[in-house]
Order: sequence, then structure tokens, then C-alpha cells
Amino acid sequence: MAPALWPRLGRILWLACLLPLAPARAAAGLYELRLTTDGPATTGAEVTITASLVASDNGSLVLPADTHLYRFHWIHTPLLLTKTDEAFSSSIRVVGSVPGDFPVSVWVTAADCWMCQPVSKSLLVLPITEFLVGNLVITQNTSLPWPGSYLTKTILRVSFLLHDPSNFFKTASFLYSWDFGDGTLLVTDDPVVYYNYSIVGTFTVKLKVVAEWEQATLDAGKGIMQKTGDFSTSLKLQETLRGIQVLGPTLIQTFQKMTVTLNFLGSPPLTVCWRLKPECLPLEEGECHPVSVASTAYNLTHTFRDPGDYCFSIRAENVISKTHQYHRIQVWPSSIQPAVFAFPCATLITMMLAFIMYMTLRNAAQQKDMVEVADFDFSPMSDKNPEPPAGVRCCCQMCCTPFLLETPSEYLEVVRENHGLLPPLYKSVKTYTV
Repeated sequence: MAPALWPRLGRILWLACLLPLAPARAAAGLYELRLTTDGPATTGAEVTITASLVASDNGSLVLPADTHLYRFHWIHTPLLLTKTDEAFSSSIRVVGSVPGDFPVSVWVTAADCWMCQPVSKSLLVLPITEFLVGNLVITQNTSLPWPGSYLTKTILRVSFLLHDPSNFFKTASFLYSWDFGDGTLLVTDDPVVYYNYSIVGTFTVKLKVVAEWEQATLDAGKGIMQKTGDFSTSLKLQETLRGIQVLGPTLIQTFQKMTVTLNFLGSPPLTVCWRLKPECLPLEEGECHPVSVASTAYNLTHTFRDPGDYCFSIRAENVISKTHQYHRIQVWPSSIQPAVFAFPCATLITMMLAFIMYMTLRNAAQQKDMVEVADFDFSPMSDKNPEPPAGVRCCCQMCCTPFLLETPSEYLEVVRENHGLLPPLYKSVKTYTV
């Protein structure tokens, strides 16, 4: 009987040892540890690290009602430790005496079984430095959706925020040396300064901070302690987009390639978006495909296939502002050219000019012929001006002369010259003197 009882007794003892482990084994994989810290910190300053046990499926699981069911275990060497345990969380406060990166690990087990499988575990690396800890913050009254970009000729607020959650530097005095990257240097005892950049560009703001305070020494005296820190941040100063200048035709034919030049009045780089619309309306988000432009000019090309009235809706934006512009254009069919409508007017003007020239030349020719007829010598034939035959001369006198003479007086004068004077009514009587 005895040999048969030993295996049964062994099984009972093994089950009895497993009973305290049942909650931990059931909880394994269902929860996770979340670590938070207020580090990094400088040497000598206190840092708080908190571990919280939470459900791994974002809260659908409910933590056990017994708050003493689990135990937190920390490994933090060589940091000095002060530990505080709460319900399902644990916090430690550590102080680093030398600079470096220190790993801090924590795991949770069942309270009654330290050697059991952990319910959850986590790890973080705590940086400890011998310098001051903080950062530079730059703000501007103008609300900008793009970080790191600011407006020129607008006041900037530059401030230094010291990271000191344990009030380690509560008795220290500070001195701040500023370098704004454009040749301007400034020394203040205030962590906040105001500055105005007047030019466009990318600048690096540098700050050197010196902290001094009194601290008790080992010989019951007081000594002056000092810590320094160097900080910097980069900022981009730009001008807002004041508008878009559009250079291009307003009248074009179908199937003719058109080029429009866009001149941007602002700081690149830019994001440009355009679309043809029947009316000049602003572009909505996602209505067209944006194009990156690295300069202040951009050429836009398009070929129209259908006639009609169109409007180019153009949107451009840089990292601090955006603007819209419109350009109307009228498209004619290629078979009906606008020049055709001007052809009848041009033809009529040409015909009028030709008629005026014809009348001018005709009047000039008539005046020349009248002068020649008036100067023609109808006297008896001579060597220079032979007398025409009687029939020709009569025809010329009867047909041509009335048309060539301008007035009846001139006509009578010509007749008088051709026919001579009438014979006198009496003959002269000769007298003789004896």
C-alpha cells in the first residue's frame, strides 16, 4: 500500500503548490506595464518613474478586486531609490550622481509567489546628464499651421523652458547669452526675449545658459555650484504670398497649344494647383493635383479641344500662406478664325482707298489734258506746229473744245482767236496832200 500512496501524495502536494499560482497564470498575457518618467535630469536632481498595470486590450478587461494580489519588482542599480507602491501601480524616485544612460526594469508577479512567471514586465532607459536640461520655444502672434516657419517683419517670442520637475534649481540664478544667427548677440537675465527678423532665410537661434547656486560642503561651509547648458533651434523666415501674376493670351483657337506664365509674389518653395472651370471659383481641397515649385515662376501649358469660355483657377501656397488667382480665356473653333470677321471691313477699306486713288489720278489727267489743249497753237502751219487738216481741226474745235474749256468766256476767246476779227464796215480812204 505504501508504494502506491506515494505517487498520489506527490500529485496532491503538486496541486497544492499550484493553487497560489492560478491567478498569476490566468493573468499572464492579459495585462501590460506602462512606464512614465519626468526625466531626463541633471546629476543630483530627482527623477520619478511610475509603472502602471493596465489591461492589454485597452480596458475591456477588469482588474482584480484584490489590490494586494500582485507585487512590483524594480532593478535600478546604481541609482539611489525611494519606492512607493499603490493599487496596481508603483513609483520610484531615483537620483543619479554621475552622467550616463541607466536602464530601469520592472516586472509584476503574484504576491504569494516571487519565483512564478511574471504577469507583465517592462524596461526603459533613463538619461542622466551633467548639463542643464531644457528647450527653446519660439512663438509668434500669427497663427501658422506649419511648424518651424515664421513671418518676416513680425515679432517673435523666444523663451527658454528649464526642465526641473524636482525644483533642484529653485535657489539658482541664471544668465542667458543669445545668438540669433543674423549677427545679433544679446545677454539677459530673463529667459524670454522678443526679436524681429527683417530678411527671409533660415536661421539658427543659439542659447548658452549658466546656473549658479550655493550648496553646503563637507566641511560645513558653503560653495558656489555651477551648471551650464547649450541649446539651439532652427527657424525659417518667409514672406507671405501677396498674389500671383498671370501672363498669357486671353483669346486662342482650339487645338492650339497655349502657354501661361505664373509669377508668384512670395517665398518658395511653393505648392501650385490649377484647374479649368466654366466660372472663376476657388479651388476646393483635393480638386486638383498639386505640383511642387522651387522658384517664383512657373509655366503652365494646355491645349483646348472644345470652344467656349474658360477660367483658369489657380491656387498657390507656401509654408505660411496661400493665395488664389484667376485667368479668363476665350477659345474659338479652328474653322472660324476671328480674322475672317475683319476681312470684309478690310476689303471695303481697300476698295475705298483704290477708288479715291483712281479719282485722284483721273482728275490729275484731265487737268493735264486741258492745259495741253489750251496751249495748242492753231495759227497757220509752221515748222514747229504744223496745222492739222481742216476736217480734223473742225472736229477738234466742235467736239473737244467745249469739254476742255471750263467757262464760256474761255470758249469765246478761243473762237475769236481762230476766226480772226470781222472785217470793218467801211474801208479806209487814202488822202493825198499836194
